Amino acid sequence: MRPRLPFILLCLCLLVAPAGAQDKPDTSPTAQAPLPEMPRPRVALVLSGGGARGFAHVGVLKALEAARVPVDLIVGTSMGAIVGGLYASGMTADELEREILGVDWNGLFSTRQPRQMLSQRRKEEDFELSPVLLLGFRDGEFRLPTGAVSSRSLEMLLRRYTLPTRHLPNFDGLPTRFRAVATDMETGKAVVMDRGDLAAALRASMSVPGVFSPLEIDGRILGDGGLVNNLPVNVARDLGAEVIIAVNIGTPLAGRDSLGTLLGITTQMVNILTEQNVQASIATLTPRDLLLAPPLGDLSSGDFERGAELVRLGNDYARTVSEALARFAAPAPQYQAWADARRTQAELNATRVGTIASIRFEGVEEARAARIATTLDTAPGQAVDVRRIEEDLQELAALGDYERIDYRLVRNADTGGEDLVIGLRENNWGPNYLRLGIDLRTDFQGEGAFNLRLSHNRHWLNDSGAEWRNRVQVGETLGLYSEIYQPLGLASERFLSAYVDASVRRVDLYGLDGDALARLQRRSLRLGADIGWPIGLRGTVGEMRLGLVSSARRATPELLSASLAGLPVASSVRWRENGLRAAVIADQLDFANFPSRGYRALGEFVAGRRKEVGGATNSFTRVEGSFTGVRSFGPHTLNMGARFAHASRIPLGAIDEYSLGGFQNLSGYRTGQVAGNYLVFGRLTYYRRLPWDVGVARALFVGGSLEAGNAWLTRRDISLGDLRGAGSLFVGADTGIGPLYLSVVSAPKGFTGLYLFLGRP
Repeated sequence: MRPRLPFILLCLCLLVAPAGAQDKPDTSPTAQAPLPEMPRPRVALVLSGGGARGFAHVGVLKALEAARVPVDLIVGTSMGAIVGGLYASGMTADELEREILGVDWNGLFSTRQPRQMLSQRRKEEDFELSPVLLLGFRDGEFRLPTGAVSSRSLEMLLRRYTLPTRHLPNFDGLPTRFRAVATDMETGKAVVMDRGDLAAALRASMSVPGVFSPLEIDGRILGDGGLVNNLPVNVARDLGAEVIIAVNIGTPLAGRDSLGTLLGITTQMVNILTEQNVQASIATLTPRDLLLAPPLGDLSSGDFERGAELVRLGNDYARTVSEALARFAAPAPQYQAWADARRTQAELNATRVGTIASIRFEGVEEARAARIATTLDTAPGQAVDVRRIEEDLQELAALGDYERIDYRLVRNADTGGEDLVIGLRENNWGPNYLRLGIDLRTDFQGEGAFNLRLSHNRHWLNDSGAEWRNRVQVGETLGLYSEIYQPLGLASERFLSAYVDASVRRVDLYGLDGDALARLQRRSLRLGADIGWPIGLRGTVGEMRLGLVSSARRATPELLSASLAGLPVASSVRWRENGLRAAVIADQLDFANFPSRGYRALGEFVAGRRKEVGGATNSFTRVEGSFTGVRSFGPHTLNMGARFAHASRIPLGAIDEYSLGGFQNLSGYRTGQVAGNYLVFGRLTYYRRLPWDVGVARALFVGGSLEAGNAWLTRRDISLGDLRGAGSLFVGADTGIGPLYLSVVSAPKGFTGLYLFLGRP
């Protein structure tokens, strides 16, 4: 009863008080002071991994801001670490949404830089070899690339967003305290990152095995944190969190129908491991905590293109639990003070960048670093320009030699500027690279061909960047090609090239009526040496070459029509050529197959002397040019092409080199059926990209072509009225091993039929 005594006495005093006494204002200092606010519990936000599903975290953050829920600590794993780390660095939820929805995530994870940024040597390979079927050779063994997806662009993106945090001693100095969780791939233990390079910590936490290469930090090989702790509630507890808001967006286990493939089983195994540690974390939550699990349906960890939908789903769900969020909310003045403190800390961290004091490289030898440094636009003494640094790194990535390219800015104590440190890690599967190419064609009428090509590239033969390229072809044509490419000095972009090209192939000769007259076997050996100049910055537009070329050829008849008996073609013919060659090429197509924009132009001139064995010596000239221009209007694309050629007195054994016929090269005519000393050709192709994703191809297309052209033996024979027409209708796909076409082809003076083509038309 004793505890009730003060309350009873207070009631008695009120009853006996004089009338109106209770209406008098109490001016004592104790009465005027506001009631003291109760201390707010420390709130931790724990964000799970889940790939693209992690975009839902942004929607949850928007709802937390709308509900005035201040967050004192963020702990994240994988995509949860990226979203949480960027928010902790000072970005608001709206800023996060705007930035992530503005990113081309599919392009961000591309294994190669945009094709326009590749050197001309790399671009040419795209027309003959698959960019997907890639294998490396190192230390006496064949190796596969260590990551299925490139993380270079992601790392640069994270670097740009976290640049203001670069000088912080630890992650407690961020506007919101932060921790990222990764997995030590050697010990299998969780690693909680609390200091160092924030961008690297976020990238390491998202190193999904088999997708991204693991990252080495402080001597440890770090992989995706979801393997051991995808919902790191215990980390938040250890850091003093009193209440926890945990957001789980992990991918649920798949059904039985997805377990019929090796990929499906492997994915299910990883999901099982992740789900087990998530459930263990959920079991530690208390009634004071809150678990949020937005229903994301069948959206997967790879649905990055559906980011806006994922953000909306996360936000809608979090708003439906507004009553549960209300118990974590702070009064408006207190919440505003928290938001202002975050903004102030972010502004303090965002120290103004100065000038580049020096540039140094990590991960490569000094001699190679000196060569690489000459290719950079960024130089000491310049103001720090993040965009320019990123462009330099993209150019380095386009070389294809490094599996990881990153940078950081380090304060220079002597000058007060910034040291640019570029970190490179050479491909673990290089410097020998093997690629495969396939050609297959048939007209379903007995005419067809098959070729298999294997390419070997050896990069960095020396510190000046020399390369050795080899190509072997078997099938309809047997071929061997080898080239040495040698840059000239550090300060020059010129280069020398020496090559040998040998081949054995069959050549068909046709009469004016289109009937086959003969089949020859041609053996060729060509030697050449060029001096070259790149066009555009680091040769990304194209190149020019000037050089000497020498060749020896022999054409031997295998099958002959009776009408050719007694003619020179009826016996073996041999000849030699020596001449001067000039060539120029410019290529800015975005894709080698089914491009959507850009152009490609090629020109070549050869002049010299030809010696026929057992015959006379004569001069000869050859000139050829071609152009392709592409423009798209949404899913619709127009592809225009043109070609012309002239040669003085082509030997019959080489007439196929200046001929028309074959798919989209006068469709409806046999390959090499229309040949002569003068050639003109034009093509207009339309194709539409279909909205279907089949997984094994970049895209599916449907379209058609209109073609016109002809070839004449002499100049006086040339007449535009003699142009031959042709056309095709096709469905196609840009597959991992080359373009695939199934087409109906037709020509008024040729044939109409079905055509299947895999490889380059």
